[in-house]
Amino acid sequence: MNGLLRRLRQGYGKKLAAIHFWNGWIVVLLALSGLILLGGYWRGVLGEGRVWLKWFHVIVGIASVLPIAYYLALAGKHWKQLRGKPWQRFNVYVVLGFLFGWLLSGLLLWQFKLVGPRVSNAALVAHDVLTWIGLPYIIYHSLTRVKWLKDPARRTVKVKPTAEEAEALHPAAPQPLYTRKEFIRGAIGVGLAVTVGPSFLKWIGDSLGQAGGGGSLERLIEKDANRMLPPPQPLPASSPPAGGGARGNFRVYTVTPIPSFDNSNWSFRIDGLVDKPMEWNWETFVKLKRSVQVSDFHCVTGWSVYDNTWEGIPVKTMLEMTGVKNQATSAIFYSGDGVYTSGITLEQLAKDDAMIAVLHDGKPIPSDLGGPVRLIMPKMYAYKSVKWLNRIELIEGEHIGYWEQRGYANEAWV
Repeated sequence: MNGLLRRLRQGYGKKLAAIHFWNGWIVVLLALSGLILLGGYWRGVLGEGRVWLKWFHVIVGIASVLPIAYYLALAGKHWKQLRGKPWQRFNVYVVLGFLFGWLLSGLLLWQFKLVGPRVSNAALVAHDVLTWIGLPYIIYHSLTRVKWLKDPARRTVKVKPTAEEAEALHPAAPQPLYTRKEFIRGAIGVGLAVTVGPSFLKWIGDSLGQAGGGGSLERLIEKDANRMLPPPQPLPASSPPAGGGARGNFRVYTVTPIPSFDNSNWSFRIDGLVDKPMEWNWETFVKLKRSVQVSDFHCVTGWSVYDNTWEGIPVKTMLEMTGVKNQATSAIFYSGDGVYTSGITLEQLAKDDAMIAVLHDGKPIPSDLGGPVRLIMPKMYAYKSVKWLNRIELIEGEHIGYWEQRGYANEAWV
């Protein structure tokens, strides 16, 4: 009877160990793929591979429900084992909370078109917070439970022995103040705090700065690499901004190094299927009649910035200047980085809020946000709002742009 119980316990322990093993690898894969997806550098390196990596991240995230479900099936027996161990029970609650939180917020981000921008924006913030706090916690939880830490014969760190070891060697010896296990756990905790802490505090500072009126935007303006003279003078509706100031946090994504411009290397032209191709230098461009709009800005990755006050020239007004030939059906928008393009139909461009913007909240658009001139398509996801815009070409048919070639939808309505 005792042998049967021992075998059952061993089988149960192996199941828990397997759950821990697979869940650990799932967290590692999600963390690595998520960090690569977040990094601006990798967006250009991966190209189309970024879209496949995103789907890998989604599939692994959905698969994370399997070890959770398996554990819940064993939870009753595990809970009995943890009777009288409040800290271990607390740890189970915390880890399950992180895993469920990641799963739910990830599902909402995956279905961003179904749930809408405000829900997906909140889900992205929750996903970020869970990652910043939960990932170090789970790494700490995993590292402090590896076999190397539990097996005294395999340790190489020279510290004081445990109380049990000291008692066995010298029964009369006083109990040490700091054991090997405590030392290693403390070292791991300090290492995580030193490496993760500063980045987490920076993220918190940026988020609070945006919530309080755009601290990060001010820093982007301060480090603006563009040198365009004269600066565009805002209309009364832009200064103070009619929208009251943007609410939210712009995340700077780019597929190339961020370019910089001055009067000598910037121009803007419209050509292709037009009656009168035209080109402007900066001095003539800033004299064009502008209008002001207040609109929201939605990124396909889930974040949004609300109540932006954009000032610029409506696209349809600029196309009227050049005249559009009858056979033209769409336009290619070219970025000054020499790589990025996007195609939009003339029917879509006829909307009043399609704008070639030069000011944001009454100030020149900084280089990190696509200035000195960028396209704004508020009712479409932001990969259509081409940064560093310097050319529009009218064409017959459709154009498949940079991200559209790499898996994004050509129809980008929010």
